Amino acid sequence: MAETSPKAEAAKLLPFLALGERADLQAAAAQHVLALTGSGPGRTLLAGQAALLQALVELAVAPPPAPARDAARALVNLAADPGLHKPLLAAEPRLPVRLLGCALDPHWPWAEEAAAVLANLSREPVPCAALTEALAATEPGESGLERLVRALCTPGYNARAPLHYLGPVLSNLSQRPATRAFLLDRNRCVVQRLLTLTQYPDSSVRRGGVVGTLRNCCFEHRHHEWLLGPEVDILPFLLLPLAGPEDFSEEEMERLPIDLQYLPPDKQREPDADIRKMLIETIMLLTATAPGRKQVRDQGAYLILRELHSWEPEPDVRVTCEKLIQVLIGDEPERGLENLLEVQVPEEIERQLQQQDHQEREQCEREQQELELGPGPQAEKAASM
Repeated sequence: MAETSPKAEAAKLLPFLALGERADLQAAAAQHVLALTGSGPGRTLLAGQAALLQALVELAVAPPPAPARDAARALVNLAADPGLHKPLLAAEPRLPVRLLGCALDPHWPWAEEAAAVLANLSREPVPCAALTEALAATEPGESGLERLVRALCTPGYNARAPLHYLGPVLSNLSQRPATRAFLLDRNRCVVQRLLTLTQYPDSSVRRGGVVGTLRNCCFEHRHHEWLLGPEVDILPFLLLPLAGPEDFSEEEMERLPIDLQYLPPDKQREPDADIRKMLIETIMLLTATAPGRKQVRDQGAYLILRELHSWEPEPDVRVTCEKLIQVLIGDEPERGLENLLEVQVPEEIERQLQQQDHQEREQCEREQQELELGPGPQAEKAASM
């Protein structure tokens, strides 16, 4: 008897995933699909099964007793592979809209899984654009983005789901100008609500997503003065996670913002190296203009960065810290070159800088190997279940 092909075996699962099928059979089929999504060959196999993918989406948004959680976790794993975004969206073009409804439903038990699928999908331009459109098309009154920010910033918004993955979703969305315009709208007070989450203790996923969002917003140099000014006062929220328990002199202490003075002896720095790097990069963006550099210098950022550099165990983060310190202690650029984000770099110089950057990365890799350090967790990496 001829052996059944893996594709045919996968197709046999389809009837058992249908809505209305016996709950025990649905659950067994969903668990089998979830197991398949745990490997590359399994995901590739499922990518060619449009009807099965559509059935999986239907289960993921179905009420109990449907095995919605396993179906949603399978979608998380599938969406972690950018090469599968096209077949997923072809099987169900309204996937971002439907998952968004689940993620923002304060009573949906598997809202975290729905948010994780959206976090994976929105890393790529096409699904990110579709999600942006879905947020813009929500009911009148409170905008979709406002609902997302409220869900992210409200403790206990969903008593059954922590919603940490809304952080990476917002970070991915903030790569789009329309989202940054919403976040930086001075009449909405959105950025201010995000700032306290840079030290959210329970989830590096949420912290990383929020810091990534703030970093993307800081590409808009027209808002730097406002962000650094008293209405937002962003810098202490970026420096505090980088600060340790150092005991500064009285003179140095007076240069620091109030929130960074006399920190307790058990003060811990941000434990995630990728988030530390993003925090430094965010401050670097804020130094793109002359007024921004002055404000960052005046608030004693150098003191925190000096101590961070002495402590930092990760070579890659230490190099990023060195570059920011050089900006703060170096001479001001020539007249006409004050805005570093608008400087036109000659092609030859750009090639030299890229080569230097490549050499620095290789040096960092060598140091990591010598120190036997494994790669740190990626704040914006794909979620998996």
